[in-house]
Amino acid sequence: MSTREHLPRWYVTLFFSDALERFGFYGLQAILVLYAAAPAARGGLGLAFADAASLFGAWIGFMFMLSLAGGWLGDRVLGNRRALLAGCLTSVAGYLCLAVPAGWTTAVGLPLLGIGGAIYKPNHQAMINIMFGDRSRAREAGISLMYVATQVSALLAPLVTGYLGERVNWNLAFLVPALVLAATVVQLAVTAGQFGGVGDRPIKPLSPVERRAAGLRTGYGVAAVALVIGALGVLGTLSATTAIMLTGVLSVIVPIASYVMLYRDPGLGHDDRRRLRAFLTVYLGATLFWMIVAHAGSLLNLFARDHVDLQIGGFLVPASWLQTATPVFILALAPLIAAVVPRIGGEHNVAVKFAISLTLVGAGFLIMSLATVFAAGGDRISPIWLITVYLTHACGEVIIAAVTISAAADVLPSGYLGRTLGMLWLFAGLGGGLGSGVVRLSQVVPAPVYYLALGSVAALCGLGFALGRRALTRGLARSPVRAQPVT
Repeated sequence: MSTREHLPRWYVTLFFSDALERFGFYGLQAILVLYAAAPAARGGLGLAFADAASLFGAWIGFMFMLSLAGGWLGDRVLGNRRALLAGCLTSVAGYLCLAVPAGWTTAVGLPLLGIGGAIYKPNHQAMINIMFGDRSRAREAGISLMYVATQVSALLAPLVTGYLGERVNWNLAFLVPALVLAATVVQLAVTAGQFGGVGDRPIKPLSPVERRAAGLRTGYGVAAVALVIGALGVLGTLSATTAIMLTGVLSVIVPIASYVMLYRDPGLGHDDRRRLRAFLTVYLGATLFWMIVAHAGSLLNLFARDHVDLQIGGFLVPASWLQTATPVFILALAPLIAAVVPRIGGEHNVAVKFAISLTLVGAGFLIMSLATVFAAGGDRISPIWLITVYLTHACGEVIIAAVTISAAADVLPSGYLGRTLGMLWLFAGLGGGLGSGVVRLSQVVPAPVYYLALGSVAALCGLGFALGRRALTRGLARSPVRAQPVT
């Protein structure tokens, strides 16, 4: 295949729009917990350690929890390409709220950012899958390349927002992503013709009856949320802790209920439901993986601030800059990743890649357990410890991201693509929601035990994927496949 075929104009557009959108996400990941934990006198939110550590996981959970609705919005209402524009515009509004130096604007800005990301991400992935069509190998290679390349944003964003936030002004740090997202909106608008009308209309538009029903359900949902918030305000229990806890609870309930609703969709056939049952294993594996990786933006970030020696040649490195380790590793390993990742696993592609990814992040947390032992005496430890953990995250992340997005395209018919991908991020949100509760255990469980337990669970689940690779492959097949003799 020629270079032109590998990089068509529509791919370049999606490539750069994702890189720009991810700049905001990775910038927020680098500083949100530090901003939340910073004293109000320094422009932060002044949250307690446990609340600050939980906030990032709760926000991730909130965003991913809405991703199924974001995918549905693209599939049934706006069209996938137009949904990209809607998501970016919503995120711009969210970052602008955070850039305003008033405490209440954070309570508005973070939900707006969650909604914007929830609309953008599943529809971006849907557009990639739709435009590549049935070329599965080209699709996975294209996703891998895009994932690697967007790490440039993951590298630059913490350097920019981290320095501005920790050294200059938190609000200024949020203004930069707002400008970057505004540029993304312009890019998507002027390149609309490259897609030949794909994504301008919903694949399976709502009928008038469905539109009325959706409007009523949305109205009831908004009213219920407003009622709960109003009641908490009247009772005097509306606080950051309460909001984090409610988000955590919802991020557990919503994925389960949404999966059941999708499974019972009358448009699905017997084989569709069989594949969806098998893919539930993938969803749950992704839940565990992202729950652990999300620690980079919460506990690991605070650990870097409090326990890592950040003095280099007389310069105090911002704690958020250690977040650049993961994209640096991905970029450094890019040639190897592009050559090897699509070939890993053979016919048991999905299961083997999940086994490798979960084992890697599990090993990283086992290393982290040892690092906390050395930091227990109060001495600051070498950043090499955290950098090694981020290396395991980087290798696991680039493997699992490409395979989950690509595999999701083959589970259900094309009219369900946005929802299948949205469900993937919904279960990742389950990981964030569970993580927002799990990190609180770090305040009552010794740190070495905390990381040892999570690392062991991940490694054992990786082993489970390896042992069950044949069963998962049969379950995901387009038609039932006979069991092969064990070799």
